[in-house]
Amino acid sequence: MTDVNPVSTPPSIAARAKAIILKPREEWPVIDAEPATIGGIFTGYVLILAAIPPLAALIGGQIFGYGALGVTFRPSLVGAISMAIAHYVFALIGLFVLALIIDFLAPQFGGRKDRVKAFKVAAYSGTAGWLAGIFSLVPSLSILGILGLYSLYLLYLGLPRLMKAPEDKALVYTIVTIVAAAILFIVAGALARPFGTMFSGGYGPSTVSGEMTVPGVGKVDLGKLDAASKQMETAARKMEDAAKNGTSAAVAPAALQAMLPEKIGRFTRTEIESSGMSAGARASARYTAGEDDIRLELTDMAAAGAFAGLGAALNVQSSKQTATGYEKTQTVDGRIVTEEWDNESRHGKFGTTLANRFMVEANGTVANIDELKAAVNAIGLDRLAALAK
Repeated sequence: MTDVNPVSTPPSIAARAKAIILKPREEWPVIDAEPATIGGIFTGYVLILAAIPPLAALIGGQIFGYGALGVTFRPSLVGAISMAIAHYVFALIGLFVLALIIDFLAPQFGGRKDRVKAFKVAAYSGTAGWLAGIFSLVPSLSILGILGLYSLYLLYLGLPRLMKAPEDKALVYTIVTIVAAAILFIVAGALARPFGTMFSGGYGPSTVSGEMTVPGVGKVDLGKLDAASKQMETAARKMEDAAKNGTSAAVAPAALQAMLPEKIGRFTRTEIESSGMSAGARASARYTAGEDDIRLELTDMAAAGAFAGLGAALNVQSSKQTATGYEKTQTVDGRIVTEEWDNESRHGKFGTTLANRFMVEANGTVANIDELKAAVNAIGLDRLAALAK
């Protein structure tokens, strides 16, 4: 990347971060018109804010340790420092790569290439994620880091404004960029992992095996956890190859639509639709029987489906009982299965992941939960899984 704009005096870090978080619609035009250099933004803004998540995680892990349900783990200081440095370095590299992707994609969506503005979008849209990293100071609050997803909204607002993409193409441009950002996040985490192993006493390839028993949860298969992480790396490479070859990483929407049956028990199909892009595809149908109805949906998550493998490796389990029904999530034969039912309204949902790639979900008003389970099974789970090969 090269700097092409003249240097100016930007707002303070605090002022810019506050403005982009609280009033992004007003701040993006200011950022757009503001003369700047890539180097200036990088050293005066990115280097400081991007250090918050790894630094907070390092301090929090050493002071409080990581724990849940009776298990507490405190990483070695050397290993924790090396991991923090690795995450920081790869996050910075990922930011530059994301800016290059934004710049490269701009003409394909009717926008204009401009490396400085592409870097502005990548840098300032990341503000929410970096600030949310402060919750890692207290590991039990780290789940609040999900607030960093606000960065996706910032990206959605800033991308078309700075890269001059027409309004009718701005949404697709944003979605494709978000997918690229997600893949970068996966790859950065995978690349950073070996550094923690290297400096905490590990030797040779980064391979994990064995089990860890967590009270109230059961056994977590560390080998499966490691395999799921490597699967995410493979999925990211497949997505990259598909983009280079101009092919789709997802199953054709028509193929998914063809799997939706015309009848499911007493229910008859009344609507059907499908849509998709390289990063994913979906098909859904509505079935009715009198006043009862079912919505059956198939989703091909393509590369992003690797997250399902990670969840299964962690043996995801949860259960909630209400006055009129229940909600539960469990891992069954490597699949994440969700189930919700309310006896009073007769409304429920049943869904499952499949082949660490597909999601099948049925929801609606029915006689009992078994009708929703039958709807999911009606598509032929084995046939659907075969599409992943």
